[in-house]
This record gives sequence, structure tokens and C-alpha cells, in this order.
Amino acid sequence: QVQLVESGGGLVQPGGSLRLSCAASVHIFSFIHMAWYPQAPGKERELVARITREGRITYADSAKPRFTISRDSTENRVYVQMNSLKPEDTAVYYCNAIEDLGRGQRMNYWGTGTLVTVSS
Repeated sequence: QVQLVESGGGLVQPGGSLRLSCAASVHIFSFIHMAWYPQAPGKERELVARITREGRITYADSAKPRFTISRDSTENRVYVQMNSLKPEDTAVYYCNAIEDLGRGQRMNYWGTGTLVTVSS
């Protein structure tokens, strides 16, 4: 069973930095792509950064140039380095992974999230 476990959240002052980690229970190249989705209070989850199996990277406009997504295939982890954090970055950050099951079917996996609070 695939599991995604996020870590690294916490309380940080505006302008500060955090690095979030997503640990996968299977090899990360099992997934078509992996991504980070913050969900602010009262709002829907929105893509902030994604990395494909081939290494192509996409960022939401709100994340440029402050966020950097990366991966370590030996550790089966995906990271997002977040710099110059703003109060509006406050959210629960969810790790997402998409697995191609073949025959046009895909499986969507989510972690349980890690809370990031940006406040003075």
C-alpha cells in the first residue's frame, strides 16, 4: 500500500524559510509525478509545485521564485524549499502522487499534510 508522509512544517516568521519533506513508501519513480498542494483555511487545495518522473518542474505563479521542488530518489523523498515566506503561505501542505496503473487508469495518492504557519 502506498503511503506518503509529510514533515517539516511549523511556525515561522514572515520572511523565514522552511523545507518540507514527503517520504514515499515505494520508489518515487513509480509515480508519473509528485506535487505539493497547500490548503489554506476555508479554501481548496491548489497546486504550488510539481515534478514529473522525467524531472520536468512546474510552479504556481505564487511560488515563483520563492519555492524550489526537488527529489532524492535514493531516499524516496520529494522536498519543497520555501523561502521568503508570507502570512498568506499559511496552510496545510499536502504531498500528492499520481501512479499510472496502465490501460488509461491512474491512482491518486495523498499524504495527511503538514501545517505551515507564517506569523510574527
